[in-house]
Parts: sequence; C-alpha cells; structure tokens
Amino acid sequence: MAEWKKDLPLIHEVTSQKEAFWINPMYESQSESTTLTCEDAMDAEARLARFAPYIAKVFPETAGANGLIESPLLTIPKMQRSLEQLYQFELQGRLLLKCDSHLPISGSIKARGGIYEVLKYAEELALKNDMISEDDDYSLLAEQRFQDFFSRYSIAVGSTGNLGLSIGIMGAKLGFNVYVHMSSDAKRWKKDLLREKGVTVVEHAADFSKAVAQGRKQADQDPTMYFVDDESSKHLFLGYSVAAFRLKKQLEEMNIQVNEDNPLFVYLPCGVGGGPGGVTFGLKQVFKNHVHCFFAEPTHSPCMLLGLMTGLHDQVSVQDFGLDNRTEADGLAVGRPSGFVGKLLEKDISGIYTVEDEKLFALLTILADTEGISLEPSALAGFPGMMHILKSAMGKDFINKFQLNSKLKNATHIVWGTGGSMVPGSERKNYYERGKSIGK
Repeated sequence: MAEWKKDLPLIHEVTSQKEAFWINPMYESQSESTTLTCEDAMDAEARLARFAPYIAKVFPETAGANGLIESPLLTIPKMQRSLEQLYQFELQGRLLLKCDSHLPISGSIKARGGIYEVLKYAEELALKNDMISEDDDYSLLAEQRFQDFFSRYSIAVGSTGNLGLSIGIMGAKLGFNVYVHMSSDAKRWKKDLLREKGVTVVEHAADFSKAVAQGRKQADQDPTMYFVDDESSKHLFLGYSVAAFRLKKQLEEMNIQVNEDNPLFVYLPCGVGGGPGGVTFGLKQVFKNHVHCFFAEPTHSPCMLLGLMTGLHDQVSVQDFGLDNRTEADGLAVGRPSGFVGKLLEKDISGIYTVEDEKLFALLTILADTEGISLEPSALAGFPGMMHILKSAMGKDFINKFQLNSKLKNATHIVWGTGGSMVPGSERKNYYERGKSIGK
C-alpha cells in the first residue's frame, strides 16, 4: 500500500474515502479497438430491430415506439442553474439528461444490455432448431410453442439488482427458467418484483462478485443453462453500445451538433463497468475524438478507478485497499471491476471521479424539485462531473491538453440517468426525504 501511495498520490484520497477526480493518463481522444468494431455494434442494432415486432406485441408499453426500447433525452435548465449555484461555477454549454431510468420493460440502463443478451441467446436457440429464420416476423415468438420450447432451457445471472430485473423480466416472458443470484446490497423491492415475474431469486450474504461466482458455478453444472456474465460479456457490452446510434439521432432531432467546435461530455455511473463501458465504446464509434466520457463511482466502491489507476484491472478489488464496498448506490456496489471493459477501454475513458452517498441523495431531491424527475440514488452520480472538469486543476489541465477552452461555450454535457422509474412510491419518498434532510 505504501508503494502505491508513493507512485500514485491520489490513492491516499481514494483509500481515505474522500471524493477524488482522476484524469486517465492513457486517454487518447481517438483510439482504435482491436477486439470489437463498429460493425459489431451495428449487428446488435440489427438484431434488436428484428425483435422489435415481438417486443411491441408482448410489452404493450413499447407498441407506440414499434418495439424500440429507448429513453428520452431531456434538457434540464432548472437543474443546470441549481448545479451552478450548488457548486459555484458557470456551465457555459447545455446540460441534458439521458433518461435510461425510464427505459421500458425494466427501467434502467441494464435494459439495453440485459434484454439484448437474452434475445441473442433466444435467437441462437430458435435458429439452431429451425424454428425461425432471420427473414421471419419475430412476433411469432409470442406463440405458446416458443414458450414451451424455451422452457427447456435456463438462464442464470449474478446481479446487484437492475441487471437481474432486465434478464429476469425478458427471460421469463420468453419462457426461460431464470435464476438471479442477488448480492447482499440488492434492494428488497427488486427481489420481490422478480419473484412476481416467476423468476427464482437466490439471495447471498456476500457482495456482487460472490453472487456472480455462484451464478457461474450453477450454470457450469447444467448444460441447458446459459450464464450472463456481467463481468466479461461482450454481448451485454454490445447491447449497451447501441445507445450511441440512438443518441446521435436524438441530438440531430434537437439540432445539437457534435464536432470539433462542439464537443460532447458524457458522465456515466459505473459499477462493474459493462453499462458505461458499452455506451462509451458506442459513443467513440459514432463521435470519435469529439466525445469525452467520464465514469462516476461511490467513494466506498471505486473499483474501476483502482483497476485503471494501478493498471491491474480485475486483479485488484476495493477490499485490497481497505475499502468496504458498502454504498446506498446499490447498482454501483461492486468491489472488483470488469477486466474485459478496463483493458478494452483503457485509452477511451477520459477520467473517473468518486461521489459520497449523501450527495447522491441531495442531488436526487434537487432534481425532483427542479425538474420533477425521480431517479434512484446511483443514477445521480453523473451530476458532479462537469464541476470537476470546470473547477479542478486536473480538469483544467484536461481542457488545456485537448484545446477545449474556446469550445466550452458550445459544449453539450449529458448526464446518464441509469435507473429509477421502477422504484416503489414509498421507497422514492424515503429517498426524497433523506435528500431533503441533507440539504437543510
């Protein structure tokens, strides 16, 4: 530990559970992936398009969008003014909220990757058994014969909550037997909702990594069980990446440009890394060096920060540095980062910062009061990002290094709201009241 503190001075702040801001020294504004390509992300988009008729049929709430699982992109000027007052800075550009909190079916960013991977597995099984062809109208998968067929197979996943919801709801709807291994920090209402959907919830007293390990072990012992690996799944990753194509279209519809003179800054809450990693990968494919992505983690669970900062990725955990991995931001309560994501994106992630739990609740209440939008605590982690960039010494160095000073007035800042629309009313009220008490 002493050696780390000598070589990486910021380690002391991180291990002291203080809020920290780190600029990735390996960041290149435009790097080339040798593992996955834009064509891989486009293939994922095409697969979701094939399934759209089925989704529109079995999830009526998506019918108006013809089975497209997508979220709103909103301007939040009142929240912008409140942040400027709170953090004593001026945000010259515009602030937007990407409301993955309101994605249909499972109400979080995990609906992108989790639902996509379940659909990909279902398609592979159906094609292999000559039940469909890619030219078919996939709405026929709603027929009972497909549910009977998929009931011969199982799916397992380890989750802090939201991924379990997306896998469980989609898997059960298709007819799969779904087992969700939930870590100790998962909220009770998420477990109850899954059970209502016919999903088997396996509760663990340990954290996320242990829940994943148990899910993997169960699948290894059953040849008819498919394991969704949140730590290293390229399919989850590509499902998340499709968001970039959708975002590009939304920005165009709002007449917002992203180019050399109009940079884009994106702030993404990070747990194991799959969701923000996949989105970052997609954004880099679409916007190249004109987009800069920053991850946000709780002060007690900065696993991706430690993995990237030390260069050891999934070979280190927050517990190795004396941190307890206990946070109210349950979706971000991860002790060990995804090595797959960290290694793939080690030149694409602009930086990472940490946030105290209490600030998440305070921001939750401010957003509800100013814009009438309710999120879960972890989804607020993106909001302090622009303050770090515009006020801190490291942020100013980043701005100067990439010659962004004169362009800030034209910048677009997007906070990725990762979840919250499915939170029960009583729980939402508790979150709000806690944030209100902090603000007094």
